Amino acid sequence: MPDRTVVLPASPPPADVHDVALLDLDGVVYVGPDAVPGAADAVAAAAARGLRCVYVTNNASRPPEKVGAHLRELGIRADDADVVTSAQLAAGILAGRLPAGSPVLVVGGEGLLDALAAEGLRPVRSMDDAPQAVVQGFGPDLGWRELAEGARAVRAGLFWVASNLDLTVPTPHGPAPGNGALVNAVAAAGGRRPDAVAGKPEARAFRDAAARAGSRRPLAVGDRLDTDLEGARAAGMPGLLVLTGITGVSELLRCPLRARPDLVGRDLAALLAAHPEAVRDGDGRGRCAGAAVAVRDSGLVVEEPGDDALDLLRAACAAALTLPASAAGEEVEVDPDPVVAAVRAREPEAEWAR
Repeated sequence: MPDRTVVLPASPPPADVHDVALLDLDGVVYVGPDAVPGAADAVAAAAARGLRCVYVTNNASRPPEKVGAHLRELGIRADDADVVTSAQLAAGILAGRLPAGSPVLVVGGEGLLDALAAEGLRPVRSMDDAPQAVVQGFGPDLGWRELAEGARAVRAGLFWVASNLDLTVPTPHGPAPGNGALVNAVAAAGGRRPDAVAGKPEARAFRDAAARAGSRRPLAVGDRLDTDLEGARAAGMPGLLVLTGITGVSELLRCPLRARPDLVGRDLAALLAAHPEAVRDGDGRGRCAGAAVAVRDSGLVVEEPGDDALDLLRAACAAALTLPASAAGEEVEVDPDPVVAAVRAREPEAEWAR
């Protein structure tokens, strides 16, 4: 039997294997105000199989009550306690360092204000209020004055917590600047980087969410390699990448080892489906079901497209993600265009074929 390297392991339907799914929100459950098509039905069907969904979001703009209400408006049965935000995690870090009632400068929105108050801290908006730390998180109405005040606090040497470093957030019109981009602006003006980051990909975000849910067999689910999947690996739990948000074919095929998913699916219906194995065979070809992809001169060649575009992508992962650069945890230099073209030929409307 020829040597073979398993890149994406076979799995029964995740809803039959795991007790809790730690779902990202933006790009997984909804995009902007609208649900990802089929998300509500998939969550309900997973719940019917005994899989509890907990929602772990890096977006610090809204408190859990408003996130929970939004989910219910979209037809998803969710309690407010099922929502874990990076604002809560950031406030928890500060509560562990500061005396109760301490003033904290907020560069962000309502989610941070509520999270700090819940931890017994006092949110303020000005350095004139003598804050003892500064916390920064995404807010859609965040403006120059708030960023300037944050830079002032950073230059003064205050302990600085960022809710997350996501450079972009998904919107109905494509990626838009996220908290990481705004943190970079404050860092450029303040002359240093944050002292702590609360949300994903920090392992604590995943472990805390799993512990809150009492999970023994958690599964992390997200649309981003650099936060959701990298954080899942850091936390030592399996990760499912869904292709309804930021990550598409090209990014996945250049995925470093530290962010490699265990499972790949089109959308949350992947919680309900069995996942085939993707392997690199002894001849260097990636294979999954009836699809086969080879690497030649740093380019991917589709030898057998198979019957399913997702199996083709899995086969391409098996070929590309076992290259030496990937094994070292660095970006792989392969040309993904042949796979992108083959996926589009199979599924012309697939938004993830990019």
